[in-house]
Amino acid sequence: MTQGPLTTEAGAPVADNQNSETAGVGGPVLVQDQLLLEKLAHFNRERIPERVVHARGAGAYGTFTVTADVTPYTRAAFLSEVGKETEVFLRFSTVAGNLGAADAVRDPRGFSLKFYTEEGNYDLVGNNTPVFFIRDAIKFPDFIHTQKRDPYTGSTEADNVWDFWSLSPESTHQVTWLFGDRGIPASYRHMDGFGSHTFQWNNAAGEAFWVKYHFKTDQGIRNLTAEEADVLAGKDPDSHQRDLREAIERGEFPSWTVGVQIMPVADAATYRFNPFDLTKVWPHADYPVVEIGRLELNRNPRNIFAEVEQSVFSPAHFVPGIGPSPDKMLQGRLFAYGDAHRYRVGINADHLPVNRPHATEARTNSRDGFLYDGRHGGAKNYEPNSFGGPAQTDRALWQPTAVTGATGTHPTPAHAEDDDFVQAGDLYRLMREDEKERLVANLAGAIAGVSRDDIAERAIGNFARADADFGKRLDAAVRELRG
Repeated sequence: MTQGPLTTEAGAPVADNQNSETAGVGGPVLVQDQLLLEKLAHFNRERIPERVVHARGAGAYGTFTVTADVTPYTRAAFLSEVGKETEVFLRFSTVAGNLGAADAVRDPRGFSLKFYTEEGNYDLVGNNTPVFFIRDAIKFPDFIHTQKRDPYTGSTEADNVWDFWSLSPESTHQVTWLFGDRGIPASYRHMDGFGSHTFQWNNAAGEAFWVKYHFKTDQGIRNLTAEEADVLAGKDPDSHQRDLREAIERGEFPSWTVGVQIMPVADAATYRFNPFDLTKVWPHADYPVVEIGRLELNRNPRNIFAEVEQSVFSPAHFVPGIGPSPDKMLQGRLFAYGDAHRYRVGINADHLPVNRPHATEARTNSRDGFLYDGRHGGAKNYEPNSFGGPAQTDRALWQPTAVTGATGTHPTPAHAEDDDFVQAGDLYRLMREDEKERLVANLAGAIAGVSRDDIAERAIGNFARADADFGKRLDAAVRELRG
């Protein structure tokens, strides 16, 4: 069935899309061939700069359904009643690889979720791990530089990776997680997700709580061994995004059971671990995960570029009843993500269909700039005004956090049982013997690639401080590989 004539960007019909206009048969091409120039110019601009991190990704639309009453903890409208449904868009990704990298690699997976709520979009920008490598955003550019290509060699260098990790002992917990069995998920459908950070919930009475989000896959956990991943990455670099798309096409809609850990605000000051340290978890024995909902993905994007590449997520996109915590990594991300989108996609990125609110309307005084669509017409662009423009609500989205002391470049406060190794050791000791063997083998293979003995020794030393047996076995394995 025909869709009508092919046209130019301006809508004029195209007479010939096979041949450029030339000065006579065989002559040079004419600058007046505007179709040719339009097509070439558009082609040159078809790709926006890829994300510095999380460049490689896939996404899908779906629904979040509330399954438990959480109104005692939050006044967020999309969580206001059991059975309520909210449209969502979820983007999965790897962290370090570029846009053309393979899916089946050892790398954390991004788990970025956009809730299209009636009070505006709420973005929860997490990972498939409950912790991270560092606890302060000021170290993030340095960390990512070690994971990317070296400016001199043009390759990822083991020396850079392990030099930074060994000099940043807070990374020991996440590195233990990453090189364990869950370091290479078999698919996006077969992994858990986490909000990772601590966030604030506040209820209608103004009471505040600290929360952590958990997304438990209903498909079950499935992972790849290093050997399986090497084969799959070579055979099918698109394995994870293909699996997600085809599962939804078959009607096998992936889902996750959503839960939260809830901590009364008063507990935070004396809790045994710093509850705002991204390198730590809250043990479930202290704060059990409470089920609150179900997430299902049931619709594929129609255009990957428009809906996956141009999708943007910001941890600063909160709604009434939800807010930030003093987590220093989260505080840095509140700025960094929005700034990345303004550079990469443009100042009006939030106007794009995948990013704009779906259940309400954005009413701002921002105007103009790249890709501005003129949606505001002649409305006034300032507030307050007496022309019926939008006005402030006088009610903050979240409750204030008490602070004391002088300003300064303070380290993250340590609590009674805080150190950089205790939870990494706990994680190791939870593993079965076969899991420990694979963890040690994976780490040894990576550490053995460094060029300097002192870097290898320093890296092994961190794992030894987490658990003596862990360090002993790793040291022996690295020595064997390094001869």
